[in-house]
Parts: sequence; structure tokens; C-alpha cells
Amino acid sequence: MSSKKISLNDREVECLEGDSVLDALLREHIDIPHACREGSCQSCMMRSLEDAPPAAAQQGLKDVLRHQNYFLACLCYPQADMSISLGASPASFSECTVTAKELLNPETLLLTMECLEPMDFYAGQFVNLKRADGLTRSYSIANNRIHAHKLTFHIRRLAGGRFSEWAHRELAIGDSIAVSDPQGLCYYLPNNPDQNLLLIGTGSGLAPLAGIISEALHHGHGGEIHLYHGSREMDGLYWIEEMRQLERQYPNFHYTACVSRGDAPQGIAQGRANEVAMAALPSLKGWRVYLCGHPDMVNKAKRQAYLRGASFQDIYSDAFHVASTTLD
Repeated sequence: MSSKKISLNDREVECLEGDSVLDALLREHIDIPHACREGSCQSCMMRSLEDAPPAAAQQGLKDVLRHQNYFLACLCYPQADMSISLGASPASFSECTVTAKELLNPETLLLTMECLEPMDFYAGQFVNLKRADGLTRSYSIANNRIHAHKLTFHIRRLAGGRFSEWAHRELAIGDSIAVSDPQGLCYYLPNNPDQNLLLIGTGSGLAPLAGIISEALHHGHGGEIHLYHGSREMDGLYWIEEMRQLERQYPNFHYTACVSRGDAPQGIAQGRANEVAMAALPSLKGWRVYLCGHPDMVNKAKRQAYLRGASFQDIYSDAFHVASTTLD
């Protein structure tokens, strides 16, 4: 096996036979994060920008990372020349037009946009929305990728939130707004159609979960799909009837709305969404879990799901979904 060329940004290095990508980069004094050199810490994770990396270099990575050609430099022994990057590529923006605004509840806006060019995204990912003055915030895409020209978002109004207040009060139908390339690893792939899915969200954390559910059902997902959507009080919930209709339409989809304060009306579960879910589903071995919402809920639910048998590889969340306790 001859040496291979490794291109990183504007540098090109030679990877000698028997050397890993990490060996080659460090030999040329290119400083990249690394620690264990055995694929355990995953601190040397990089991305192949062209062809898929060797399968052995993706050992231990989540399937969505493998899907996007991420690999571990310490385990990568190139079989061909490689062009690589450390992390994701810088996001670019395109213009979209606001086509509809509708209140889902008193504090949550359903914002719909039309894109001139189709957006290549996966259900559950997020984008950055940027105003003309440069103010930028991240929001989950709430629809599935079948509607590639359309993007919908659930924008919760936060007291003092510059972007959310503007979106609710001033952003008008017909206005243009800059939308970044899609980002994030909390999304659905139709690679295991019989796997059971658990989705837990609070507040506007329903947005990415709704997209994931829509995408899964479109692909004929055969495993059980359980959605638990929670709020402190009833006026924080929305799409109750829409989710119940989906439940009637698809026998493998199950929906539970939860409130954690006051008395729950008939048909609504009493308690925090994660607690209600874990009480109903004591064993999660082999399940895939999606978590979006309040940071305390997400962190606690991760531990609960793991203790009930879910693999860390199958527990998904994106940090920005849980920023609802801070001003935007």
C-alpha cells in the first residue's frame, strides 16, 4: 500500500503506509484534539468531504454521524487520498419568503416559509434564521423533507427576546429572511424501520419531533412510535387534536399530552412528560430516543432512558432545543 495524500484546509500532508490520519497530521505539527488514540474518547472526530471514509474509522459513532461521513482520525488508515475537515463546514445562507403566520397557542408562532431552491435537510435538523441587521437565532425545522421547498418553525415568544418578539409582532407575510444550511444530528434515518421510537418534548420542542414523526410515518416505519409532549399548564400545549388524529390514522403511533401543574383534564396525563413516559415504558432496550425541550428534562430523561436499557448511541438531542430558559 502506497502513501496517501490528506488535504485539510489549505494544507496537504502525506499519510505513510501503516499510519493513521491522526499520525500523519501530528507528524506535520497540525494540532487537532486527541486523547486516547484508540477510538474511545472520540475527540479526534473529523469529516470526509468527498468519499465515505473506511468503515473501521467510524467504529462507535452514531449512525447519523456515519451518514454524514464523520470518522475518527486515530482509527482511519486511508485507502485513497482524502479531503477532510475538522468539524462541520461554515454554513451558507439563502433567502426564503414568509408565506404564513399562525398562533399555535398564545406564546408559540407557526411560521411558514417558501424557499426558491429546495432545502436538503433531514427531519429534526435546525437552521439559523438571520434578520437584515444580522441578528441570528436557531430554530428546528418542524416539517418533513418531502416538502423540500417549504420550511415551518415553532417560534416561542420569550419575554425580552429580541428575535422572537420581532417574529411575532413585526415579521410579515411576503418578507424575506436569510436561512442557513441545515445543521444538527438529532434526526430520523429510515435505516432501522422496525426499531421502536420514543420522543419526549416540552413546549416548542415539539417542532423537530413532529418532523421526525412525519418522516418516519411517510417511510412506513413499522416499530412503535410513542410521543410525549409536556407543558406546565394546558395553554402551553398545542396540536392536541392533530396528534390524536394521527394516532387514529396510524396504529403504531401513540400520543400522550402531559401537564405538570394543576389538575389535568380528561385525556391529558398528569406529570412531567419524561416521568409519565418512563412510568409507561419501563424497558427501552433497543429503542431510539429523541429528547427536545427544557434542559432539566433533557438531562434527566437521558439518564432515565439509559438506566432503562437504551444505548447512548440511540439517545438523540440537540443543545439549542433546550435554550428556552434564556432570553433569545
